[in-house]
Amino acid sequence: MAGVTTGIPLAEAGGGSGPDVSLLYDINGLSKAAPPWVDSVMGFIGEYGIMAGLAIVGLLSWWVARRQAAREDAVTAVAGLAWAPLAAALAVIVNIPIRGFVERPRPFVDHKDLEVLVSGKTDFSFVSDHSTMAMALAVGIFLVHRKLGLGALALAFAEGFLRIYMGVHYPTDVIGGFALGTAITLLLAPVAMALLTPLVSAIAGSRTAGVLVHAPGAGAGRAEPVEMSGSRGRGRRERDLAA
Repeated sequence: MAGVTTGIPLAEAGGGSGPDVSLLYDINGLSKAAPPWVDSVMGFIGEYGIMAGLAIVGLLSWWVARRQAAREDAVTAVAGLAWAPLAAALAVIVNIPIRGFVERPRPFVDHKDLEVLVSGKTDFSFVSDHSTMAMALAVGIFLVHRKLGLGALALAFAEGFLRIYMGVHYPTDVIGGFALGTAITLLLAPVAMALLTPLVSAIAGSRTAGVLVHAPGAGAGRAEPVEMSGSRGRGRRERDLAA
């Protein structure tokens, strides 16, 4: 069909001959069998809920990472988590020329009998922005915190499934998004960490250290309260200044 350059044959509106379209109908068919209220919930989760969930997992990962015992470990972990949303944003920017080059219509344009759960999707389909962002965030979190990262990866895969369930993307749109998000996060991580780690370290040594990084030594120059009365107070004050 015109504008489709993925090399995967698209079926007519009534069925599917290629695996991409067949899987699209199999997954989207679940929404046809579901009650309307379930589709409403799934549409909201697929459009907004999972991305919000990934943001919460990212914040939890930061809360754990900032409290590591060693200042260097905390700084590195926080820098890694800062890279996750930056990688997601960069991946979406990279996707702009990809979409313009491929020019693949949304599946409901060529397949009129799909159950479409969200309206207003007028841009091209390949690759899926939601899948790209979700996987970039999940991979970035996984690099810092394995357990929470596994939860984030599960959310990213759920996002991809829901984009097909909602009738707004082909399976290959989702797979392409996963690949793009993963590639940007992993390939550019060394450069990003080289830039972000010194920045986070500098911030950690400032007055905002307790907000960004909470680790022993993070607030160098910050003294514990001392007793200020009599010679005992003066002795403690002198030891603190000499330390």
